[in-house]
Amino acid sequence: MPFSQLREFALTALVGAGGALIAAMIGFPAPYLIGPALAVSLAGIAGLTLSIPKIVRNGCFIVIGISMGATVTPDILVAIKRWPLSFVMVMVTVTALLYVAAWVMQRFFHYDRTTAFLAASPGHLSYVLSLAADMRCDQRTVGISQSVRVLLLTISVPLIVTAFDLGGGDSVAQVIAMDLPMLLGILAVSTVIGMLFLRWKLPAALLLAGTLVSISTHVTSFATGGVPSWLIVPVYILLGANIGTRFCGISLLEVRTALVSGLVVTVIVSVMAAAMAGTVSYVLDIPLDAALIAFSPGGLETMAAMAVMLHADPTYVGAHHVLRLIFLSILMPFALGRDETGPGKSATGVEDRRDL
Repeated sequence: MPFSQLREFALTALVGAGGALIAAMIGFPAPYLIGPALAVSLAGIAGLTLSIPKIVRNGCFIVIGISMGATVTPDILVAIKRWPLSFVMVMVTVTALLYVAAWVMQRFFHYDRTTAFLAASPGHLSYVLSLAADMRCDQRTVGISQSVRVLLLTISVPLIVTAFDLGGGDSVAQVIAMDLPMLLGILAVSTVIGMLFLRWKLPAALLLAGTLVSISTHVTSFATGGVPSWLIVPVYILLGANIGTRFCGISLLEVRTALVSGLVVTVIVSVMAAAMAGTVSYVLDIPLDAALIAFSPGGLETMAAMAVMLHADPTYVGAHHVLRLIFLSILMPFALGRDETGPGKSATGVEDRRDL
């Protein structure tokens, strides 16, 4: 790696870490993603030249995939048997939100199809940002729209839920971390399979490899626990910073449309999700606060924590959000198609340095 690129990377990581720290102190949702994205974006707009090397970014994709797959445990399979119709409605809702929001992005804001679908995704922030880094799209719009969604939902959902005097007293168990030998083994196998997926030109090959290997080991109870915080937090910071590097050399005026479109789409999907949650609550006799949080297209970690704080049913909420993320992981590649990588890019995000 040339020294100039190493210097840019070090500066990018430093700015991203600072943004994550500030966002966490303020209490931002998903601070390790949004904080670095905002900080690096502002630094880029201010004139700094920042970048993330492709080898670092691709390594992050594998780790994120493993983290995603670790949520698919035998407990989730048991939960599916308890609320089958509610789970079906989650998948219907996610599909409707995605396609309606993408249509709005294309029809009224004139974004290309790939950008519209990525910006419209009702959740799975890290996965969507990873896909955006891998495809021919306006990553600035995707990053801004997704950030607006997470921020707005985190602010609005508690205000809506507290209007209802409902709730349970359950708590969410602390997620344990995988032991180091198991983590290293999954990383190694994921890397090998990811190389195969690269040759087959699958979309988000490294991310997909990590996800599949992690799911196969966790659903069979061969592995337990998630990616330890000492690894996943830096990975989130680097991923958020990578999105922020897209703002190098542009002005605030250029991102105005992305801000407006992100706000409009978030309001639309929030209203649709709330309507579906109300229907499920009425038909299946699910507490309304739990249904609203479970169907909200917000971040998994944020919504799970919110369920505890607002005394909603954390098992119901957590299971639905995990299913939403799993379903989005399957739905997004089909919605995007496999011909959306840009000239000079492979389906894995290995591309020229300007697009890092």
